[in-house]
Amino acid sequence: MNTYHQHIVNKVRPALQKELGLSNVFQVPQLREVIVNIGIGSYMKTNAKDLPLVIENIKLITGQLPVTTLSKKAISNFKIRAGMINGLKVTLRGNRMYDFVNKLINVVLPRVRDFRGLSPRAFDGHGNYSLGLKEHTVFPEARIADEIRSFGIQVTIVTTAKTNQEAEKFLRALGFPFRAISS
Repeated sequence: MNTYHQHIVNKVRPALQKELGLSNVFQVPQLREVIVNIGIGSYMKTNAKDLPLVIENIKLITGQLPVTTLSKKAISNFKIRAGMINGLKVTLRGNRMYDFVNKLINVVLPRVRDFRGLSPRAFDGHGNYSLGLKEHTVFPEARIADEIRSFGIQVTIVTTAKTNQEAEKFLRALGFPFRAISS
């Protein structure tokens, strides 16, 4: 168990249990998994030879080898054929998940240009949160010299929360910098 996970178990969970008024500590929302998606379909049309460099960068960022996702159907308007590589996906669990979330909160988000906080409206209705980063270069592990072009990354944080409100309180307790909703 790494130090960030110990912090969650020893400090965040008991405080959140009191705040939510739950009788059992196991009712407190937890992180289930973190899914990192990268869409590289348009990138692959022009720079297919750079796929190993993109895979290596994602491997350095997440600490895990990504899985390639293939297109299911051919779409002529987008110049996509069935079976073409159009994305990369990594599912993080356990210690790698906690390390990635800690790095996302404390290192990556402060490096985002003109960052004003995360939108609290990006919950899916089941307690999961998705955020997108326009450039992969905000991660300190990314090798910028190898890449011809930067690509975006979508991060989905899957929790055991039943509602969006529980998930937001949980993620705020973890340290996610949500901005206030202006009406």
